[in-house]
Amino acid sequence: MPQQLAIIVLVDVGNALESNSLDGNTYLFDNMKLHGSTNQGTGELVTAVHGSYWRDGSQASEQVLNWLPYSLGSIPPTVPRGYEVERARQSDEQALAELQDLAAKSTVPSADAAAELSRIRRNVGTRVKTTRRTRGRMSGQKIVDVTGQVVTEDSAGAASYPAPVITDIYGEAVDAKIIYPAEYGSPDMVTDGWYWAASVDTSRPGTYSYTMRIQLHKLAQTNGEVRWEPVNLTCSSSVRITSEPRRNAFTKAGIGPLPIPPAPRPGQGT
Repeated sequence: MPQQLAIIVLVDVGNALESNSLDGNTYLFDNMKLHGSTNQGTGELVTAVHGSYWRDGSQASEQVLNWLPYSLGSIPPTVPRGYEVERARQSDEQALAELQDLAAKSTVPSADAAAELSRIRRNVGTRVKTTRRTRGRMSGQKIVDVTGQVVTEDSAGAASYPAPVITDIYGEAVDAKIIYPAEYGSPDMVTDGWYWAASVDTSRPGTYSYTMRIQLHKLAQTNGEVRWEPVNLTCSSSVRITSEPRRNAFTKAGIGPLPIPPAPRPGQGT
């Protein structure tokens, strides 16, 4: 059965958007550190992939890579899926309660009432304009910060950026037919039901580079409307494939019958 290898792509979205580059703003990790992966936690990860072959030279098994992108400095993906929607609903309920309280206190328009109404409007927050280029979870939602508070005109906290989105994987490893990447559907709600994976041809040892095209989103205001505008950047990584004969862990030889231990002598136990 193929072994599943996970690669975490952690992006400092705020700095990446400011510098318009993923260089120095991407941190890659995988679960093969004890098997030889190097440069963990940097943008130059080299993932160790152990291949093996039978004694006749044929490929024994292949491996599978899985890429999981996350945003540094945003709301963790482990919170309940409806968290941001719930926080927006709470801000609406608070605004309605304040409006009812204002109406009960004053039946005659005044400068104080107008100022209070303006404050309430500012604290309601801003919804992101829905566009065809905006992915589903970001459409029509309010903007929240990393603490889950709705971002308003009076807020000092930065907005929580949407998770990075891998849109393509290409380069030397793909051109040489070492990895076969594709986007797959998944019931995993953390990744919005989509993730990138690739089977690896482990019969050809060597180090091969590949490039990920990653889409980030930044807030942009156009004609009084706030939108999440896509920004496409790239970062590179590598896989290092090693190969050795597949061995029986008991006999240290090829795959075959398991050794049968001799029967214990009388008095030596069972």
